[in-house]
Amino acid sequence: MASQTVSPAAIATQYSLTTSTSLPFPTATLTSQGALSFITSQWSLSNGNISWGQSDLAFVSDPFPNNPVPGSTSSSPVLQITYPAGSYSGGTGGAQWYTQWNTSNGSTFNSMLLSYELAFDSDFDWSKGGKLPGLRGGPNTTSCSGGSQPTGNDCFSTRLMWRRWGAGEVYAYMLEPNDLCSQDNIIRNYGYGISIGRESVYFATGQWMRITLLVQMNDPPDVANGNVVAYFDGYPTISQQGLQFRSGSAVNIGGLYFSTFFGGSDDTWATSETVNTYYRNFELYGSSLPSNLTGQKVSSAMACPVGLTPTVILIAWVAFALHLS
Repeated sequence: MASQTVSPAAIATQYSLTTSTSLPFPTATLTSQGALSFITSQWSLSNGNISWGQSDLAFVSDPFPNNPVPGSTSSSPVLQITYPAGSYSGGTGGAQWYTQWNTSNGSTFNSMLLSYELAFDSDFDWSKGGKLPGLRGGPNTTSCSGGSQPTGNDCFSTRLMWRRWGAGEVYAYMLEPNDLCSQDNIIRNYGYGISIGRESVYFATGQWMRITLLVQMNDPPDVANGNVVAYFDGYPTISQQGLQFRSGSAVNIGGLYFSTFFGGSDDTWATSETVNTYYRNFELYGSSLPSNLTGQKVSSAMACPVGLTPTVILIAWVAFALHLS
């Protein structure tokens, strides 16, 4: 880790991200209906609406005023997202939308930095894991999540995720070229994206922390030189280069992918009790310049080989038995 924390603005300067914006917050607390109206009118949502979770959001007073991020000057209210007991996956708890950030001159973003402050309830139930906001891009604004794999010309997504006991990672839907899955920092989730840097950090409960995520697109599209760096409280904790987000120039970075829920796509991921996360200080920094790192020319953009999970073993056994019959 670095010897001292680095602010989002300093990271943006380091990567020549000269354009910036932030999301406005209300000056008073709001119930779910008021919060829905505020977000849909103020946060530049794709298609002008929230995908789901309208009843699970509110703006509330800071629940942890004595445990701020060092150097933060934020005050109430903060955005609260609720996960009802028994909820998991999209539409049963949490919330999801896409805040698109458009430049004033019509140019596209090929590098972007997202920063926000995050807190979990003091008694937060981690269960098996869940998703947290990140970045996404490409002309397809609904795919590259939920098991829908990228083609290289449609989209990508990079969210944060918590796992058991609060283990953190970057959770991505992107292409898997060359020998990506042989790297120690990469875990493939068998049709549900890849994990980068799992257990490199652990989330805490009952206090605020700052999440900062840098994504730089690979360029040219047939070279795997994309870059992801995740900072936790200003420390560069997860770093992965040699990535391929796109195989065509139509895919750029679009903005904030606010996506948070327990899961996973079945009830083994569900929370056992109603819990909340809290958010504030959303900042975005961008540049039209992609990654300038060196990288290998892509020899194959196919998915990494599927491991021998129990399901795969069962399918193989049944196929073999049918063959013998």
